[in-house]
Amino acid sequence: MDWRETPDAHIFAVDLPGLKKEEVKISGERSREQEDKNDKWHRVERSTGKFFRRFRLPENAKMDQIKANMENGVLKVVVLKKQAKKPEIKPIQISG
Repeated sequence: MDWRETPDAHIFAVDLPGLKKEEVKISGERSREQEDKNDKWHRVERSTGKFFRRFRLPENAKMDQIKANMENGVLKVVVLKKQAKKPEIKPIQISG
């Protein structure tokens, strides 16, 4: 997973090869491929079963404005950021 921060958003890119976007929810699950009894497997390295990724978003994340798109096995999630409040500058009067 890649996590990039821009001035306006947090952008995540997650590789999910072999999964359709309908199979991806908050967590995902990869099922074992159908096996034909005539098949001879030489190696099985891709894991199966449920998986998820969890991380804490910064306080400036707009949780109600999350967008996600999946294309060619890459899930892209964009979380917009709240604008930082600029400190209020109050003029002070100096008498002398």
